Amino acid sequence: MSGCVAALVAPLLGQPAAARRQPEATSLSGKPLYPPDPIPNKEKLEEDLAIALSVTTTAQPEAMITIGRRHAYLWRYREAIDWFTRGIARYPADARMYRHRGHRYITTRQFDRAQADLEKAATLIRGTADQVEPDGAPNPSGIPRSTLHFNVWYHLGLTYYLQGEYSKALEAYRSCMAVSKNDDAVVATSDWLWMTLMRLGRKDEAAKVLERITPKMEILENGAYHRRLLMYKGAEKPEALLDTKSGDATTIATQGYGVGNYYFVTGDTARARAVFERVTAGSGWNAFGYIAAEADLARMK
Repeated sequence: MSGCVAALVAPLLGQPAAARRQPEATSLSGKPLYPPDPIPNKEKLEEDLAIALSVTTTAQPEAMITIGRRHAYLWRYREAIDWFTRGIARYPADARMYRHRGHRYITTRQFDRAQADLEKAATLIRGTADQVEPDGAPNPSGIPRSTLHFNVWYHLGLTYYLQGEYSKALEAYRSCMAVSKNDDAVVATSDWLWMTLMRLGRKDEAAKVLERITPKMEILENGAYHRRLLMYKGAEKPEALLDTKSGDATTIATQGYGVGNYYFVTGDTARARAVFERVTAGSGWNAFGYIAAEADLARMK
């Protein structure tokens, strides 16, 4: 670590433990949610944040987005939201600011605010050319797999889904599929689209979503969604997706929610509840699957 970067990292590492352990969000059941302790790869993430903060053009939109994302990777979601809010104040016509803040409003369970931001972003991107979105945390191949338009529609669809507004979610995911140009994007969109159609009772349309899903797809980062879709097709067993001893918290939550939802839409409510409870007993509370399990459990009471 260079001397100047170390100097920037030191104050971050030296924060009082009590300050670092403030809850970043509240679960849908009212439980305070804290960053994990320890945060995996924390020293490298702190250094990345310090580098982002060290640039002289932090008021530029790309720098503000990077800084916000770096805070989020450290589970500092309130600070991330603050940076995107500053970005919106400075660049009110930049859809990227609303897309990123909307994402972190989802993480912190502020669905109404997420919806407002992402609907605004959808308005701003209308009629514009799509653009590849740089990865803040690159996949092992170092190839970005998502775009601005994809992320706006994907997160907007999720916001509706989490609130049980499945007809609106369906419209958003249809728009998302139209801009899903690689297999990672296709499987991510297909998964939520299938679940949405099943929640609406449109089983024939849901079955058609699965027709393009095959075991041999070019998946660089969305392996959990790919496995879920193969499970819906009958090519994977639900029990296999729950055997996640070697997976990280996000993978466990993602695959687990897919299994619980599969049981739910196929009529096994008791087993669905058990899996949702298993997901929400884990540590990956920032994962969309974890948040979706919370939302379903809240509606099942």
